[in-house]
Amino acid sequence: MMAGKRKANEAGSSNGLRGDVLSVLGVLKVATADQIQRLASPHLSYRHTLKETPAKRKEARTASHRGAANDLRRHGLAVDGGRTRGGEEVRILTAAGLAAAAIDLDREPEEMGGMPKSAGRSGASHPMTVNETVIALIRPKPDLDLVAGEPAEAVAAAQAAVDAPAGIGTLTSYATEVALPVKGTWKNPAIGSARADVVVTAPGDGVPLLFIEADNCTEEAVLIAAKFDKYARFFQRKEKDTDGVEKPMWRTRWSAPAWQGYERVHPPVLLVFNQVGKRSAKKQMAAVADLTRHHWKGRWDREDGYHSYDGCIPIVATTLDLLIEHGPSGPVFWRFGRKEFQPLLDAIGNPRRDAALARRRQAAHEEQQRHEEREAAAREARRPVCADCGAKFTDARWKAVDVRGWDQSRESHPQLCEDCQDRAVAARKQAEADERERQEQERLSEQAQEEAAPQKAGGWRSRFRA
Repeated sequence: MMAGKRKANEAGSSNGLRGDVLSVLGVLKVATADQIQRLASPHLSYRHTLKETPAKRKEARTASHRGAANDLRRHGLAVDGGRTRGGEEVRILTAAGLAAAAIDLDREPEEMGGMPKSAGRSGASHPMTVNETVIALIRPKPDLDLVAGEPAEAVAAAQAAVDAPAGIGTLTSYATEVALPVKGTWKNPAIGSARADVVVTAPGDGVPLLFIEADNCTEEAVLIAAKFDKYARFFQRKEKDTDGVEKPMWRTRWSAPAWQGYERVHPPVLLVFNQVGKRSAKKQMAAVADLTRHHWKGRWDREDGYHSYDGCIPIVATTLDLLIEHGPSGPVFWRFGRKEFQPLLDAIGNPRRDAALARRRQAAHEEQQRHEEREAAAREARRPVCADCGAKFTDARWKAVDVRGWDQSRESHPQLCEDCQDRAVAARKQAEADERERQEQERLSEQAQEEAAPQKAGGWRSRFRA
């Protein structure tokens, strides 16, 4: 049994390791063993730290995932995809591997996205930038229990990683090479459709939906800007959902908070520039911002003091180096049209508008409170008081005496509070009882007199006869 299992998986990989490789490649499509390890088993980055060179340390910490990838290759689920410019071997899933990964990720086949155009050639430089962007956003944290016993420096580094600000989402929050059809279907998009490098859905971390485009500073700014024309067409496309209601096509696939007020803001797009090519990342940002102004420029709302982005695409840019160093919580993101750099959540959001809406909600809440207080005061002014003791009626007593319908029983003393009514009713009952007692005594007295009358008459006659 063991021999057969070993033959099937010659590298001796476990189901868990092969599942990790399938899941990472299912999301990224193309990856090195180093990237797979950092995403799937981040604790391994803090092991083997006593090896002589960085190359030997990397070889040791990635050995298990390289073995798992080799076993997947033997099963026909993965293939070698050449090497990066740095000489690292690249792994790619086959069609069967992508289908297996879809099962592990609990995704439909059409949700898996396509394969990168440059996969397996040109050193896969663009997919590598996409992968590093995903890792920098997730910022995987090691399990400290799995680092116990390592050198103090390694444990301290792992602890620092755990204590650092959290990233955004997990591996399953990401998808790559996602078609955004301007015509056609999700499965068969028409020519001219956009294709997002990355789509992030991490509502628990404040990012309901984010599209990402990565560039190695090799593409002309005008070509990057042209992608936003496709994004705009896609965002404006409407389809009937399963409930029969027409809505933006993107809302039929992804969940996002309902729009507030009149604004219909499109989902944000993050541009990540990796300074690999000769073009300056800073100049690329400025050029793309200028060329896409008609897509992102908002309108100033003087009354509430914020920019309205109705019908606009929030476009944010940063560099891969800054993203790796500071993560999504660092002030390294430039929202086109703003002066300062901000953390990602502030950059893709509209803090001034949020504050203005919060003020409106607070003002409406306070006005509602004042209205309720006025209503309560007016009601108190109408509250009846007891004609006997002068106490105000309780709500229950007021309701009891406020006869509005024929089917409601009437109170015996509606001008009195409940206690006084109880005493009045008791006094009345006592008076009635006393009256009955008096009448009974009178009756008995009259009866006694009537019975005594014949006896008196008989006694008089007897004396007369004598």
